[in-house]
Amino acid sequence: MKNKGTLKRILHYAGPYRSGLIWAMIFALLYVVLNLTAPILIGYAIDNAVGQDHVNFGELTQLLLMVGITVLSCSVFQWLMGLCINTVSYGTVRDMRKDIFRKFNTVPLKYIDGHPHGDLISRIINDVDAVGDGLLQGITQLFSGLVMILCTLGFMIFINVYIALVVVVITPLSMFVAAFITRLSQKQFREQSKTQGEISSYIEEYIGQQKVVKAFGYEERSQADFEKINARLLDCGKKAQFYSSLANPSTRFVNGIVTAAVCTVGSVSAINGTLSVGQIATFITYANQYTKPFNEVTGVIPQLQSALAGAARIFSLLDEENQLPDSENAIDMTHCKGKIDIDHVQFAYVPEKPLITNFNLHVNPGQKVAIVGPTGCGKTTLINLLMRFYDVNSGDIQIDDTSIYQVQRNSLRSLYGMVLQENWLYNASIRDNIAYGKPDATLDEVKQAAKDAFLDHFIERLPDKYDTIITEDGANLSQGQRQLMCIARVMLCDPPMLILDEATSSIDTRTEIKIQNAFNKMMNGRTSFIVAHRLSTIKEADMILVMKDGNIIEQGSHEELMKQQGFYSKLYHSQFAAS
Repeated sequence: MKNKGTLKRILHYAGPYRSGLIWAMIFALLYVVLNLTAPILIGYAIDNAVGQDHVNFGELTQLLLMVGITVLSCSVFQWLMGLCINTVSYGTVRDMRKDIFRKFNTVPLKYIDGHPHGDLISRIINDVDAVGDGLLQGITQLFSGLVMILCTLGFMIFINVYIALVVVVITPLSMFVAAFITRLSQKQFREQSKTQGEISSYIEEYIGQQKVVKAFGYEERSQADFEKINARLLDCGKKAQFYSSLANPSTRFVNGIVTAAVCTVGSVSAINGTLSVGQIATFITYANQYTKPFNEVTGVIPQLQSALAGAARIFSLLDEENQLPDSENAIDMTHCKGKIDIDHVQFAYVPEKPLITNFNLHVNPGQKVAIVGPTGCGKTTLINLLMRFYDVNSGDIQIDDTSIYQVQRNSLRSLYGMVLQENWLYNASIRDNIAYGKPDATLDEVKQAAKDAFLDHFIERLPDKYDTIITEDGANLSQGQRQLMCIARVMLCDPPMLILDEATSSIDTRTEIKIQNAFNKMMNGRTSFIVAHRLSTIKEADMILVMKDGNIIEQGSHEELMKQQGFYSKLYHSQFAAS
């Protein structure tokens, strides 16, 4: 029943291309009819060539010419059928990939964070390919096979009812054999598809972090872990292929029995004078034609099962709940003063492990708020809640006395300029990367943002300057250069509020001082949240929040907190103990 539902959904995806399916079925029907006409013509030709001095060359030549035309027409219709099916298949695969990629943009961020990225990549590439290559092609073979069986049966009954009955009685054995083997192999194909996603995830993770692997001498252990997963993939793959490979030879064995039975009964009929030699040849051909679809169907069983397993993984992703939509009366907030109120907020990534409890905060417009604390205290989580990457479990966050849950997500996020410690660049020109948040920016605006980020001197030395192409993840730039480009990106957008999460962690000291000056200029009059571990960079903040275990334990300016001789003071002195 589960496979039936999966197949139904795949056919729904193929719905927009139903005209292609209909034409494919028409061409399949014509191909089958002409394919079955050829044996009759060949049988007549044999009857006109049997016996000494009884060869009718004129009739034989005409029949052979008709056979040639029939075979050529069969080839043309088979080609047209394949063309239509490929159109349907690739169109369906394209639509599936579009929906999956769209789903990535609509599921909550916790789904992306909670699943291995390699596994998600495997679903959009390997599993979709399995559907396109296996299931849709298999459906065509099933249809053309069914037409072949029915038409062949009709022709055989027309020639000789008794021999046709022999074929019909024996052939269904192959169906029972195929059904039995299918049940054995289906479980293994599901496990194979799941393990392929797991191994893709592992490879993606380790290729992306090769420097860390080599730095810690983890090559042998990572190789051993990979070989464990690979061995499991080998095991379930071998079992799946072993069971499924039994289907074709088993059905061919049944087909051999059918051919032997036809030859035996046909020979007796020829001796009795009820069949001619040509009719026996025709019947043998038809017996093979009748059993051939069973062979084809069992031959594509591995592809069909792999496709169904892949489709199940695809639809499990597509069935995930989307993030909560914006409320109907959500406003488009294009400007704000920057007043922030956080009221009794509770949040946990995992329900049984609360992270932020009863969190309260008031930020006046234009204040610079620094957030410090030990690792895991909730600093980045607070940023995630402000940007609404995650929703609070209870409580409320307000901007200018308006709940962020009454503001459209896109407009809410456009109010912030965000620079993270983990920077991200994509494969495009330097200009396109800087203008990522403002695609319509002029070149002069991009250059000014680069100057403000102290990046222009580096760009001007490049052969193609702002048209220089950056490789994936900015691999042809240094860590500091990548971070400066992300800073320039925010400076170009000029948002009313700023979030700086270790924004200068990868920049040298001299450049950091310049960037801090640029930030101070940009933060003037803007509400800003600064997450920092180096406390020297936040001494000028209007308010410093000291967080621990999801709560604010201290709050005030640098001087006020130092006078308290509390947690912040200890943290500060621990960083500057040497001096």
